[in-house]
This record gives sequence, C-alpha cells and structure tokens, in this order.
Amino acid sequence: MAGFGGLRKGKDAAKENLSYTEGGDCPRCGGNAQDSTMAGYLQCGSCNHEWADPNYVEQRRRPEPPTHRRDAELIEQFKEEMASGELANVLGGKKNLTSEQEQSLQRLEDKWMTGMQGHYNAAAEERKPLMISFDDEDNIVSTEVAAITIVSNGFDGGEEIRLEYPGIGTEFYAYNERSPTGWKRGPNAEMTARSITNVINRSSKLVYANLEGARISFELRDDTLKPASFVIFVDDPGGTDIVAEKGGVVLDSRDFSTLQDYRNVVEMVLEDGIISPSEDQLLWAMRQQLNIDDAYHVQMVIDICGTDTLKECTSCSSMAELYTEYAAWYCHQCEEWC
Repeated sequence: MAGFGGLRKGKDAAKENLSYTEGGDCPRCGGNAQDSTMAGYLQCGSCNHEWADPNYVEQRRRPEPPTHRRDAELIEQFKEEMASGELANVLGGKKNLTSEQEQSLQRLEDKWMTGMQGHYNAAAEERKPLMISFDDEDNIVSTEVAAITIVSNGFDGGEEIRLEYPGIGTEFYAYNERSPTGWKRGPNAEMTARSITNVINRSSKLVYANLEGARISFELRDDTLKPASFVIFVDDPGGTDIVAEKGGVVLDSRDFSTLQDYRNVVEMVLEDGIISPSEDQLLWAMRQQLNIDDAYHVQMVIDICGTDTLKECTSCSSMAELYTEYAAWYCHQCEEWC
C-alpha cells in the first residue's frame, strides 16, 4: 500500500524515542541527566524531562544588612540608569525644563492624581472605572449630577428619596429597614448616609452613589443619559433631616423666599424641556410656599422654555402637551389634564 511508508517510519521513530533505556538517569526514558536551568533540578538530554535533584543541597545566604551607604549607592545607580537608558527624562531624570513644560506636567498631575473622584466597593459593585473628562482649559468636568446631604439624623418616618429619568421611570428609596430599597438610621449622620449609599448602589439602575462623610453624590451609570434630564427629589415631611441639591441649587421648598429663587429652580427643571412628576411636585410645593398661582407659573415656563415644554404624565409616563389657552398640559394617551 503506497503512501504508508512514511507513517510506519514515523511510528518507529516515536517508539524509539519513547523507549526506556536501562541504566540511565531519567525516570521517564532512562536517558542521561544534565544540569537544568532551574536550581535543584536535572534535565534529561533525550526527552528534556526535568526532575528534582536528590543530591541538591540548598545554600541559604543571609542578605547583607541595609546601611545608609548601600542605600546611597543604589540611589545613584538608579539615577544613572534613568539618565542613560531608554527611560531617560522620566521621573525627574532631566531637570532643565522650561516653565511651560513644568506647568504642563503640573496640569497632568492634577488631572490624573488629584482630579479623580468617586469611591466604591470593588468587591461588591460591578462598575467601570470612572471616566474623567476635561474642557479646553484643562479643567476637570465634574461627573456629579446631583447630591443629598444628611443635615440631621432625627428621622421620624416618611422620609423618601426619588430618582427619576423621563421615559425610564422613578426609583423610590425610603426610611424603612424592612423594605429592600429602604435604609436604616445609624448612630450618626455619616452612618445613615452609608446605609443610603449601600441601598442605592445595590438597587439603582440610574446612578452610582459616592459617599463623602454625610454627603452622597451621584453619577449616572450610563453615558447615554443626559445629566440635565436626571431628577432628584427628597420628601422630608417631619423636618429638615435630608436635603437634595442639583446644579448648585438646594432643592428644599422651605428655603425659598423670593420669586427669583423660584425662577432659578424653574430654569434648572426646564434645562431638558421636560417637567417630571417629582419636579412638578417640587414646583407645586414652592408655589404653595411663595403664594404663586398656576397662571403665573405657566407664563414663566413659556418665557423660559417656550410653548413646546412637555410634562411627563403621572399615569402613563407619556409626554403631555402644553395648551396655553388653558394654562395646563393635556395627555392624549390618558385623555386627561395633567
């Protein structure tokens, strides 16, 4: 049978290579031993098998005790390698930098060393490293979209935090130890803030919570979400135990006393052109505090954002249209006024 001669020849060669030789050193094939590249091991000259040398005696030498002279020698050696090798001009190997170069290096250090923010438990949370972005003047663009602060630790029940995004929905977190999305009150404000942070990071699909003492800052989980459309609302009926802030504005209706305060909040709410249910509740509470009627509110909305301002329906989450002649929004899906 033609064509099988090479196969038989290969089998014969493999058999010869794997055959055991009596009287050799190798435990696999009986070949002669030679020194291995690893200390304390031998290597077969035929099959390259390695095994421990039974006659090897390890010699341990105590390292020389460190001295200031030896440390100085190592430092000088390191400097010489840095200045002469491929890593020259790195880590201060070259001192004669211009002022512009030093300023550039300082900006780089500020960006990557002191500019990072965001703290999380890497063992418990699945999140990507925080992305840092900069503007044209090398200033760090903050990734914080909102924050809450524990002002007092005297929770008496009914406190609630809402996180909303139009078209996605609302997340509710309350002072309730028995609820899976509830937090518990700790012995101090910092421990209560830690409990709130853990609950939100465990359950939220919208944000990451970063704890800084008694203050909790929020970052959006998805880069496609717009910070302007994110809504935070705190309901604290018993007193001022917890307050929310967004865009540098504290969102507590009890702290507003002028029409300009109300206008500032309306401008922040209408940044995305949509009034969410929680934003609508916040503005209503402020109007009650400042005695502002609905007609004046609608006129202010038109002046700031125009007649195309939408309101998210509380029943079906559809976008209700503004009818200026009625000074109200109408949901065509539910066929009701919002």
